[in-house]
Amino acid sequence: MSSHPENFQWEQWSFENVATMLAHRFPNSFIWVVKCSRMHLHKFSCYDNFVASNMFGAPEHSTDYGAFKHLHALLVNAFKVSQNILLSQKTMYGVHKDAKITACKSQSAPTSNGCPAGEKERNGDISDNCTLSFGTPSITGAASFTLIGFSKGCVVLNQLLYELKEAKKDKNTDAFVKNIKAIYWLDGGHSGGSSTWVTHPAVLKEFAQTGIAVHAHVTPYQVFDTMRSWIGREHEKFVETLEEFGVQVNDQLHFADEIPSLDNHFRVHEVF
Repeated sequence: MSSHPENFQWEQWSFENVATMLAHRFPNSFIWVVKCSRMHLHKFSCYDNFVASNMFGAPEHSTDYGAFKHLHALLVNAFKVSQNILLSQKTMYGVHKDAKITACKSQSAPTSNGCPAGEKERNGDISDNCTLSFGTPSITGAASFTLIGFSKGCVVLNQLLYELKEAKKDKNTDAFVKNIKAIYWLDGGHSGGSSTWVTHPAVLKEFAQTGIAVHAHVTPYQVFDTMRSWIGREHEKFVETLEEFGVQVNDQLHFADEIPSLDNHFRVHEVF
């Protein structure tokens, strides 16, 4: 980003900085930032590994693409890698070879380019009396996850909703879904002309039945853009439909009294 002729000005919102910001937002969590699989023209994030997309990353949602399986596989691997790293540092942290590794509450997230996070013991303090919060994400009750999507990253969350009904037919995926406690949509948007927010009643009804907490944080940059007026309408429909199905949506508009700007679009990370 620092060497790119345009993107250098947004270096504050790099993967590393966003991960650090999320670590402060969720101080007892493991944070995983999932990069998009393709970046068109160094500026258009494309999540082809989660949802079929066109050249600019606009999604083509389907009911059986496999986003849940992909996310679950990433997290399983992340748990293994993290566990191995921490065990290799056992001397530094006072963890013995036979230290008990158990699962406890954890969270996970997709942010500016998709991002999962897992909650751990506070400040990463590890000892024989403080068990490490790793487990198998497919086991119900072993870990809890929070998914966060920012901007284009929200297409991943939307795809998860579209394939939810089919995904729950798989035992391991269904167990993983039951461990998801909250999902945050942060100022979603993409280069397509529709489907920025999920508005299909059948899809949202299925989602409402999961009991997952829903958070929608938006800024005027997206929902007040007159050139992309469908975004605001879809966001409103998303919230209204979920509320009709009994979901208490935490819906917040930030920077309402300020001029819509890309800077405030990024700053939603600081205020959600």
